[in-house]
Amino acid sequence: MQVDYEKMYLLRIINAAMNEQQFFAITNHTLTVVAQDASYVERFTSDYLLISPGQTMDVLVSANQNVGQYYMATRPFSDASAMPPDNITTGIFQYTNSDGGLNASLITLPARDDTNATNSFISRIRNTNVTQNPPLNVPTGIDRRVFITIATNTVPCNTSQCLLPNRFVASLNNVSFVFPRIDILQAYYNRYSNGGVFTEDFPLNPPVFYDFTGNLTGFNTRAELGTRAVVLNYGEAVEIVLQATQLGGGGSHPIHLHGFSFYRVGSGSGNFNKETDPSTYNLVDPPLINTIHVPGKGWAALRFFANNPGVWFMHCHFERHSSWGMDTVFIVRNGTTTETSIRPPPSTMPRCPGT
Repeated sequence: MQVDYEKMYLLRIINAAMNEQQFFAITNHTLTVVAQDASYVERFTSDYLLISPGQTMDVLVSANQNVGQYYMATRPFSDASAMPPDNITTGIFQYTNSDGGLNASLITLPARDDTNATNSFISRIRNTNVTQNPPLNVPTGIDRRVFITIATNTVPCNTSQCLLPNRFVASLNNVSFVFPRIDILQAYYNRYSNGGVFTEDFPLNPPVFYDFTGNLTGFNTRAELGTRAVVLNYGEAVEIVLQATQLGGGGSHPIHLHGFSFYRVGSGSGNFNKETDPSTYNLVDPPLINTIHVPGKGWAALRFFANNPGVWFMHCHFERHSSWGMDTVFIVRNGTTTETSIRPPPSTMPRCPGT
């Protein structure tokens, strides 16, 4: 990347990795974070970023160092028991008229399992729209609460594709999502739900409560297979608490919800306590995002209004986890007006086979 001395640059950064969160930094340059997931945040400076797959972040960088070349660098972050390769990828932040030599050594990024660096960065992200008009519309009176555990699991494998009796899957509330042959939006709009495409009974709580973040060696890792949806009424105030577990090795998860931006109102370590942890929520200036970091041995809470009718996918942004079934669907029913109802599909839209 070529820059001119004493100019300010806006970098719009997206993590295009399939399976890893990433630290990012530029040698000898401070990053000023101004937006995340296309929503402004209260600006703050940092020596590094943490960004999840599919997540976007806008930062300002001032080209105020000695004219030369400086490393841009990124490395994966993971707090799972099975670590990714510790690869550091670099680019060059090059000033115009530099002599071609690097002016500094490679920047020291946080260690690939540095949860303190991760949590510290995330905790600094706050919403900027506090005193402006209109004010933040953070849900307070909650109509629907959903508590979801996140895990990797196993199910029996009865095909020749497996070397062992079981195969890996992933789950939310112990349900591993099965993709149907008919699009769920099409099935819902045409009232195919009774035809076996999906069911409207995704559990709003885990089937079993246990020490989610404890030592689960020898714990039953079996999951159920299903295409099960959560149905919300239009306009409901929704709270979702996402709880990481140590099943299958644990680790943090970037969870993405289609169709909405939501407020990240809280996060913490250990098992979520519904009696005490809500008192720690930030309801004043929570960031408005669409991908939330769930710490590997902890939880994260989000809130939104169900004001976008339709069928919306929620899934882990790690490709391997999503393909294994760490997904579910939220269906928002129509409101009372045409403007708050699903529009019919265009006549030219191809239909799924068999419909």
